[in-house]
Amino acid sequence: MQTVPVMISTKDLAYLSDMFEWNFTSSKIANHYSKEVQDEKIKNFILKVAKMHKENCEKCIQMLGGNYEN
Repeated sequence: MQTVPVMISTKDLAYLSDMFEWNFTSSKIANHYSKEVQDEKIKNFILKVAKMHKENCEKCIQMLGGNYEN
């Protein structure tokens, strides 16, 4: 039985790139607004959202076989 080569199509790469950009931008925006908010509950929620988007970026990088360093 032949094995499938480890590769990614151009279309898949473009979509992963888009997903990374959406999450990266969302994370940056959430971090910005977390500094603008006075209410601690809202600030913590926004930081939680920023963290979620950062983790999604890390997953995109891992799907491409890259390494992520903080």
